[in-house]
Amino acid sequence: MSTSPSTEPQPSYVKLAMRNMVRKGGTSLKHFAMTAVGLLAALIGLAYLTR
Repeated sequence: MSTSPSTEPQPSYVKLAMRNMVRKGGTSLKHFAMTAVGLLAALIGLAYLTR
């Protein structure tokens, strides 16, 4: 990894995740959109069932 661990802190998980998201680009955006649509559909379905 790095030769001087005291001067260079490990990157945070958020930075690693953002770097991975930028690298994978379209795939993670598609997965994010699918997750958002699924969550919205579940909430609307629950609201419809419990009205």
